[in-house]
Amino acid sequence: MAIFGKLDLVKQQVSDEKFDKAFKYLEEVFDASSQKNANILSLAMDVCNKMDIDENCFALEQAYLSKKRGECFFESHKKYIDLQFIVDGEEIIELAHIDDLVVAVSYNESIDFIKYEDKKENSSIILRKGELAIFYPEDAHMPCINTQESSALHPCE
Repeated sequence: MAIFGKLDLVKQQVSDEKFDKAFKYLEEVFDASSQKNANILSLAMDVCNKMDIDENCFALEQAYLSKKRGECFFESHKKYIDLQFIVDGEEIIELAHIDDLVVAVSYNESIDFIKYEDKKENSSIILRKGELAIFYPEDAHMPCINTQESSALHPCE
């Protein structure tokens, strides 16, 4: 089941130590005085940098424009738990259980990725600056949806 909210509150709810390094990294990224924060906020649009946190954890530092829902898609992952954190901006993320979706693109083990066909009856959240969502392997999610008009986002996934 997905978990989402302000970083500090999610940290209180998730006591599993396997998240400790990721949470520490996200705290640094969100600290406006840190170099990591400056690096993400200075990314050019459509840039995605992969940063290794340790041998089992990495971050995708990105800058992109949110999109109309029809331009987005559902995805899930088998190996990794997907943490999506918004450094700046906001986006809608739709959620569905993988059992309720039809696979559009089969699992690609090399990138740990499954793509699903669209489905209209879903739950959704708005993820804003300083908020985190944790998606487990059974949580298909459709990120990048704009809230009103397309806006610049600086997420860390």
